[in-house]
Amino acid sequence: MTGIELIELLNRSYRRWHLTGDMENGVIAALDLEGRLFTIINGQVINRVLPSAIEKRSNKNAYQNPGGDALWPAPEGTTLGYEYPTGYWRVPPSITGAVWEVVSAEENKTVLRTEIDLINNQQTGLPCEFERHIKIETKKNVLIQNVTELIRYVGKKTINNGEFMLAPWSLCQFDSDERGKVVIPVSDEENVWDLYSSSGQQRFIKDNQLIVNTKTDQRFQLGLSEKVDWIEYFAGDEFRVKRSVLNSVPTHRYIDIADDSPDKTPSAKGVKLSVYCDPSGFMEIEGCGRCPDMLTTGMEMSVDILTEYVVTEYK
Repeated sequence: MTGIELIELLNRSYRRWHLTGDMENGVIAALDLEGRLFTIINGQVINRVLPSAIEKRSNKNAYQNPGGDALWPAPEGTTLGYEYPTGYWRVPPSITGAVWEVVSAEENKTVLRTEIDLINNQQTGLPCEFERHIKIETKKNVLIQNVTELIRYVGKKTINNGEFMLAPWSLCQFDSDERGKVVIPVSDEENVWDLYSSSGQQRFIKDNQLIVNTKTDQRFQLGLSEKVDWIEYFAGDEFRVKRSVLNSVPTHRYIDIADDSPDKTPSAKGVKLSVYCDPSGFMEIEGCGRCPDMLTTGMEMSVDILTEYVVTEYK
């Protein structure tokens, strides 16, 4: 899909949008689609785009996942996550219906903000502001995207350790087939683990790196510890995308992000980077910030997510 075709689709679907950069090399923010980002290089959208999910609206019966690069609150499941306060999985309407606004914009910089009131699986309410500070650099066939992902707690009540977990979580989606693979710079699996069922058949060590085949018949997700510096997705010979986590608050801690049962206690294993693969034909490279021990009014949880897009052959 071209960037122009995506804009036309957003307009037909009555979705607001904002462009950082230009239609040849830039980032389209879909303001009425969770503030998701869609990166364009040489006029082509690199991220996954699901037109039907843009045309439709999410509700309690069906979540419409449009693709792109989203900012979500972590964790997803467990007793302290944000997807199960009704007892079953759903993306909260405070996220799907959030009103994202452009609060500042320059040629290659944009700041987006919205208000989202979260309710965790213990029914604790957390009034928050979400922000995405987008900066891009472009070169021939390359776009470097640095996004400061920020969640600000604006509730008047102090929330203590054990009552909450909260960290910014960036999920960047791509179409994936038998040509897709992820490279992780580890020579063993000490700092890599499965969040769900085993993905042992999908991965192997080669040249002191872990290779993950992303085409799969079953859903799987890898958690990576803070000792892992980056992950890189290769879409065959067409493009590659490298993602790293920078400037996470050092006094905070990485947390379990898993989509586990809401009656399950979060694991002590904290996730910095993650790879998610879905049998429907898409995958995600994800980056996470850290969580404080206590929430007080105005406290910010932020992380810089550096994503480097390189197009090698786009058809």
